[in-house]
Amino acid sequence: MMGMRWMLLAALPLLTVQLAQAEPRHGLSAFGDLKYPPDFAHFDYVNPNAPKGGRMVTVGTSGLRSFDSLNPFILKGDAADGLEMTFDTLMTPAGDEPDAVYGLIAEWADVAADGRSVVFGLREAARFADGSPVRGEDVCHTFQLLKEKGHPQYRISLRDVVACEVLSPLKVRYAFRGENVRDLPRIVATLPVLSKAFFDTHDFSKSGLTPLLGSGPYRIKAFRQGSFITYERRKDYWAKDLPVNRGRWNFDEIKFLYFRDHTAELEALKAGEIDLREEFVSRNWATAYDIAAVREGRLIKGVLPDDRPSGAQGFFLNLRRAKFAHPKTRQALNFAFDFEWTNAKLFYGLYKRTESVFENSPLKATGKPTPAELKLMQPLREHLPPAAFGQAIRPPLSDGSGQDRKLLREAFRLLQEAGWKRQGQWLVNDKGERFDIEFLIASPAFERVIAPYVRNLKLLGIDASIRLVESAQFQRRLKNFDFDIIPQRYVFSLTPGVELRAFFGSKAANTPGSFNIAGVANKGIDALIERVIAARSREELTTAARALDRSLRALHFWVPHWFKASHTIAWWDKFGRPKTKPKYARGVLDTWWFDAARVWSQ
Repeated sequence: MMGMRWMLLAALPLLTVQLAQAEPRHGLSAFGDLKYPPDFAHFDYVNPNAPKGGRMVTVGTSGLRSFDSLNPFILKGDAADGLEMTFDTLMTPAGDEPDAVYGLIAEWADVAADGRSVVFGLREAARFADGSPVRGEDVCHTFQLLKEKGHPQYRISLRDVVACEVLSPLKVRYAFRGENVRDLPRIVATLPVLSKAFFDTHDFSKSGLTPLLGSGPYRIKAFRQGSFITYERRKDYWAKDLPVNRGRWNFDEIKFLYFRDHTAELEALKAGEIDLREEFVSRNWATAYDIAAVREGRLIKGVLPDDRPSGAQGFFLNLRRAKFAHPKTRQALNFAFDFEWTNAKLFYGLYKRTESVFENSPLKATGKPTPAELKLMQPLREHLPPAAFGQAIRPPLSDGSGQDRKLLREAFRLLQEAGWKRQGQWLVNDKGERFDIEFLIASPAFERVIAPYVRNLKLLGIDASIRLVESAQFQRRLKNFDFDIIPQRYVFSLTPGVELRAFFGSKAANTPGSFNIAGVANKGIDALIERVIAARSREELTTAARALDRSLRALHFWVPHWFKASHTIAWWDKFGRPKTKPKYARGVLDTWWFDAARVWSQ
């Protein structure tokens, strides 16, 4: 899944129809506004004179502890980190705009006046890593491969893209169907472009360790399955001097190391085996960096602001399982989790409670529905949960004791109303089946968070347990929805659109490998997703997203976690970085550079 993150997670659904006019443009945005003019020299958040050279050694960000595939475009296998750096797209996002893309392989894009098609003009200079030219037939062949044989997420996102036509070697036309076409030009503009000639002799549907031919700034230099993968900067990279790349991709090598757990990663950082690591364990951030290298300034602890929506993180319940069918059962599980105690005792007070799937953004629903929201929701009342029409659902606030008796009593009441009865130590349903729950995790770091939750659930009569599995099994079970409850995080852009079908749409609920891991399948939710996709202005988008958010939260499909609007990162003082960080991206691998003058003795 993570090999696709630049298309479906980190990338933004950015394009819309400009009905009043249609003309070739160097960039496109959701609602027509662009920060950078046609003659812009570089993005504002880069150092255009950054030196090239050196290397960055870091750890994978995918949550995997290994990989067995170098093909990130299919469901089979667990793809290595960093593969997106080896592939170019027609257009690429700007990290300081919420919804804008600018030309990369494509010099321009021309959206038709009716919004049903888009033409891209390719740059003649575009080349794959073997020197062969990137042409229209490569673009359209890639589309066919992804739609017919690619990961289910591609098939979902490309559902209404009906054709890709080669108009000339340097011009392609995509055609769309339906009314909600705002995001489709953006989706096709940010697809990776693969070599047709390469896949004429290689099986696209096969997972394996054969490097794929790309046209991006890096190529794979070396790897050892389960240990590392190293990328080298292409000195012959065709697009290195384009405005969208100037000052970016400065390291000669970028290496991802894989470790058995977070503790091993941290020790490797302290030993100087890795150069940079983002810390996700608050206890470590608060206590584990009191070492000489930090005190002396050789190892830097930095907090980088993150202006992106913090997204949906929580314990996702598998609604496909009968035990979670009743909404009051799901609601009760929220009352048993004591965030206030967890934040104070385990997280050193570093987090805030997540409430919304669009947390930390203007798209978050608050209070009661506005008249504009109700206008969208009223026709769907028979499908939406009644609670969606009241105050936006918020997690309960505990007394911070770890076992708030008031909340646990409320949880037990809800479970009784859902049909569960106490039989001895455990709750059972009307068939006498015990209410058991298994938390599936791939990292032992989560055990300390879940263990107190398990204790509370057992007080209620729920036979709760934790199952720690190795990463390959975790990914396999995740893809096949073989779990009861699983911790996960998804982040959406400030302009969400067609990708919402993959996360919360009914058709994705039973598609193996989809991001709809909770199995949300609700006609009202589907309709609201389409209203988000169809929005023609920022105001319409905000209204529809808030209506969707409050409706999803009223389903109680998750137990919300926590968030912080920043990146906590530690790195050895050997790098330079721009004065300005991209507002909506971490920006480390593509904008930092190696600075030999800053290297201390480790």
